[in-house]
Amino acid sequence: MSDFQMNGIYLVIGAACFLILAYRYYGAFIAAKVLTINKYKETPAVEHNDGTDYVPTNKWVTFGHHFAAIAGAGPLVGPVIAAQFGYLPGVLWILIGSVLAGAVHDMVILFASMRFDGRSIADIAKEQISGAAGMGAMLATLFLLIVTLAGMAVVVANALANSPWGFFTVSMTIPIAVFVGIYLRWLRPGKIQEATILGVALIIAAVVYGPYIAANPVLAPWFTYDLLTIELMLAVYGFFAAALPVWLLLAPRDYLSTYMKIGTIGALALGIVVVMPVIQMPALTPFIYGGGPVISGPVIPFIFITIACGAISGFHVVIATGTTPKMITNEKEILPIGYGAMVTEAFVALMALIAATALHPNDYFAINSTAESFQSLGIQVHELPVLGQMVGEDLMHRPGGAVSLAVGMAHIFSKLPNLDHLLGYWYHFCIMFEALFIMTLIDAGTRVGRYLLQELIGKAYKPMLNPSWKVGVYTCSFLISIAWLYLVLQGNIGTIWPLFGVSNQLLATMTLAIGTTVIIRMGRRRYAWITGLPTWFMAFISIYADYDNVFQNYIPNGKWSLVVMSAFMFCLIVLVMVEAVRSWIRYWNIPQDYRDEEEVEEETLPVLQEKGQVAE
Repeated sequence: MSDFQMNGIYLVIGAACFLILAYRYYGAFIAAKVLTINKYKETPAVEHNDGTDYVPTNKWVTFGHHFAAIAGAGPLVGPVIAAQFGYLPGVLWILIGSVLAGAVHDMVILFASMRFDGRSIADIAKEQISGAAGMGAMLATLFLLIVTLAGMAVVVANALANSPWGFFTVSMTIPIAVFVGIYLRWLRPGKIQEATILGVALIIAAVVYGPYIAANPVLAPWFTYDLLTIELMLAVYGFFAAALPVWLLLAPRDYLSTYMKIGTIGALALGIVVVMPVIQMPALTPFIYGGGPVISGPVIPFIFITIACGAISGFHVVIATGTTPKMITNEKEILPIGYGAMVTEAFVALMALIAATALHPNDYFAINSTAESFQSLGIQVHELPVLGQMVGEDLMHRPGGAVSLAVGMAHIFSKLPNLDHLLGYWYHFCIMFEALFIMTLIDAGTRVGRYLLQELIGKAYKPMLNPSWKVGVYTCSFLISIAWLYLVLQGNIGTIWPLFGVSNQLLATMTLAIGTTVIIRMGRRRYAWITGLPTWFMAFISIYADYDNVFQNYIPNGKWSLVVMSAFMFCLIVLVMVEAVRSWIRYWNIPQDYRDEEEVEEETLPVLQEKGQVAE
């Protein structure tokens, strides 16, 4: 194998160049030619500014919120687990999938939501396709959302349980975010740079002083809690994040967390460039045919399902039609926020893959497989016992991806000049970094779940449709928090979790199909392939994986609840897909619109000038 294939620095530089070029040319092409984005068109945030949900927000704050909300555990954990197949399948799918499918998915549906007053995917499907499609989309999104939130809550609770350092640092981001929100709202309105410097400095202080809190016998008990207590706390946090005005907690916390996330990934990329770690995992392993200790299935279709958010994710529609379209102040921001945030997430996923594959393969499998599975491989650990002693924890047989990622990142950081003695510090820092990623998904996801639940109940009780009705806001925030907390407390989310991967990609398929309908109805059917081709590819992959899960895993192991859930989600997606295809046929002969972005702006500007909305 050549040095180019084995050295992480080439992957970092090559991926960065590829993603930047994709953003510059393909993303800009979609914005100008396909969607004909119009910077003079009033956005829902400006038109319906209510100070609670619809709030015109600084572009970088919105980007920070959007990126933080979509980039949960998926781009960190998924690629690490998929490393079982070798580094090459993951690298190819992250780069190609994010550019041609994931970023397109996010950008098109964000645009569609903004053109429909920031409404949900269900409302878009209802308006563009049919009432049945709208109901199917709503139920499918709500179903996936609850399962996702429960699974993410389990991951972050396990990371913070009995960890005073981690709990202190993560919990301190909440009052810091409230302070920044108040600072920007009342103390120093519009002074985003001041607020950013203060907020980031306070978060860094929380990170730096975390070990001292953990070592202090008086303070440590105040930040040490068991698993059940943290799970309950997460549900309480989710309630407040969903019910409070977006400017007070959710937006500033996600914005500040993004600095830490992007900063850490940037530091990791720089560390890879400096350290130049060798990619020790081969390009392809024998497990591409199935029978692996981490993933039992073959590389196709499970590479696409496992990586999930690092390339394309149906969960992103929850944010792209939930909080984000209610915050954007100018349609020009759709490109950097919709397309840009997704390719940034792809870069994060690639960094996670490099960190994991830089470990010795034997150590990787020792962490990510059970004792029985690892013993069956007939291999011995390489340097894992020594790493465990330096970290201060037992690293053997801790599957799920989070631990191996933290070990891989810490291993790279510790090889920087004069930093080898800080391996334990780096490990715990990376665990806390992963927890921050997931927390931002929980807060935004719970808030969007509240929106969906209000819409659903509002079909029978009209006052619920009023987003300013406090009783409805508090009631639905409570119900959605209780729904995912119930799954967590049942203790069986571990058996439901395999359903998430397939359901997530089925939802992405549905969203792409709806996006195709939007493009056709705009009179731009010649560009329908932009979303149409990824729709059919993801449909094939998702159905293939769903079939394999049900008949090769669930039924042989008697997991009938998962069979029922799989069938329920599959039927909902098929319903929406059939309705979408019917709409394509129905709207195919709509007169074509051949204008581009500049021509649309030229036609819009005089009208707005006449109305006095834009200066002459």
